[in-house]
Amino acid sequence: MSDTIQGNRSKIPLQSPRREGASYDEYRPIEDYGVIGNGHTAALVSSSGSIDWLCFHRFDSPSLFARILDPDRGGYWSIQPEEPSDSSRRYREGTNILETTFRCTDGTVILRDFMDIACVARLRRLPAPGRIVRVAECTDGKVGIASSCLPRPNYARTQLEFALQENQAVFGGYTLTGPAAWQVDDANEALACRDVLHAGETAAFTLATEDDAALPQLSPADALKVTTDYWKKWSGACTYQGPYRDIVIRSALALKLMTYEPSGAIVAAPTTSLPETFGGERNWDYRFTWIRDASFTLYALLLAGYLDDEQPFFDWLVRTAKLKGTGISILYPIVPESSTTEEILDNFRGYRDSRPVRIGNRAAVQEQLDVYGEVMGAIQFAWRIGKYDPTPIWGTMRQMLDWVTRHWHDRDSGLWEVRGGVRHFVYSKAMMWFALDCGIGIAEEMRLPGDLAGWRRERDAIHEEVLDKGWSDALGAFKQSYEDEQLDAANLRLSTINFIEGDDPRMLSTIDATLKHLVVDGLCYRYVDAPEGVAGKEGTFVVCTTWLVNALIRAGRKNEAHRMFRNLLARASPLGLYAEELQPTTGTHMGNFPQSFSHIGIINAAVSLAHAGYVGTVSPHHAAAADAAGHGGGGKRNR
Repeated sequence: MSDTIQGNRSKIPLQSPRREGASYDEYRPIEDYGVIGNGHTAALVSSSGSIDWLCFHRFDSPSLFARILDPDRGGYWSIQPEEPSDSSRRYREGTNILETTFRCTDGTVILRDFMDIACVARLRRLPAPGRIVRVAECTDGKVGIASSCLPRPNYARTQLEFALQENQAVFGGYTLTGPAAWQVDDANEALACRDVLHAGETAAFTLATEDDAALPQLSPADALKVTTDYWKKWSGACTYQGPYRDIVIRSALALKLMTYEPSGAIVAAPTTSLPETFGGERNWDYRFTWIRDASFTLYALLLAGYLDDEQPFFDWLVRTAKLKGTGISILYPIVPESSTTEEILDNFRGYRDSRPVRIGNRAAVQEQLDVYGEVMGAIQFAWRIGKYDPTPIWGTMRQMLDWVTRHWHDRDSGLWEVRGGVRHFVYSKAMMWFALDCGIGIAEEMRLPGDLAGWRRERDAIHEEVLDKGWSDALGAFKQSYEDEQLDAANLRLSTINFIEGDDPRMLSTIDATLKHLVVDGLCYRYVDAPEGVAGKEGTFVVCTTWLVNALIRAGRKNEAHRMFRNLLARASPLGLYAEELQPTTGTHMGNFPQSFSHIGIINAAVSLAHAGYVGTVSPHHAAAADAAGHGGGGKRNR
């Protein structure tokens, strides 16, 4: 997969500003969208040049454009030729700058969309949300371009008034600029701007918040250059080498786009309520930081060579864990003042009429015991690789480990946040074992104080209980929970955390049962028909497929793993992005997009194949740390 792969061509009909209430012929496929961002927020841009999702000022702010959730009420900002055209897309190599090429009868125009990141590049911080910059360049012939902007602030619940100032339109704390004067359609709360470009000419459009007025204002051309240089320098730090370098870098760039720069927090996805089942109720808000996802992200980026000493992410993770050394929450808002309270937006139809549309996430109040293993594993690996000294927070870590020894017997809601009641989930128990194993390893090597005898005793007790109560003779596999005879793809990770050897007969049998019952067309479901408290069927999970790849590698079945990985790469969007789920027969992407868990899995699978000596290479230093840590995409080399 190359960063410069052209996207699918699509016909763009003649369009004028849409009237409120007019029909939007069809919802764009989720995989049709590209994403741009700058460390504060992100926008989804369709192949027709329309920004159909944007929250300003932060990822978790109310939406300004949300046509992806309601084609009539949501709002959008489009730039496209006035005449019919074909379009193709790519990212500039090694960047998050999106290029859409429109080919018309009379000429060709390239639309470059990006968020200005000059302040990060120059000041190493971005004190305000930054501008969206959209530059149209005519490369041959003559092309008339039209921009239509229908802002719908606060999830389309706030009405606007426009003020025009030459080539600017001001509304609700935002300033929209264009190459010519904006026209206002007050009845439909819409703005329109038109221009005609000849070969070699450009037209620039920007959208900024009132907070950006104090920032240094580069010209769009200069902002493009600085932003390009920034992304290329950042992405070039990748130490993975091999045939999948492009997709590893694209996944890393996607993860970087989901990082909230002021704090280092990473959102699970920049969207809310993109459905796991079209027309169903599996619609969740992912604009928060899950400790689990964040820990996996740290591991994936470190192993691929990213996150230097100046990166704030790990500091955020440690600060967050330190705030609650016991009873860690599973998800946090990206800033303390934000709310995770779940609400329903009744005014939105939802993507493909999938209701309810949710903001906030009730899972924040759940207990999911696996997060202790995720946090301890991330700290252990960062320590092994020389990126973090755990000594200053050892007191907090001791509290966590002591808490685990007292609470590993508890029931929880599990990795998948089921809403069907708490149970003894096998994966949660194994990750509690992993938390203790990591903590013991750190304490022993660094000679740090703690109840090592108690930690070892409880670690071994967890191991014995899981092997006894977590195994199902009927399934021939580890089961989802002590109470249920169901397969769960999460248990594929038992060998990657060294809970059990990758070639242990029980692990091999679990892999084979998973391949038989959870895999369709080379893609893995997380489970089938498990009690979860939510109606509707879902697609296969990208991250579960990558876990199966890793489990196959650990089992010594590297040829199978490689075939499955190549099949998964063939299901990426035209721009190399992934939603949370894939419909196996059609390849349709489902769920929030792009999804951090999916891109973490892609990086880990590629790096695992390299670490196993099969295809590609990774930094020897990082591989040695993974061997010592014994988890994630690396772990012990296969015999």
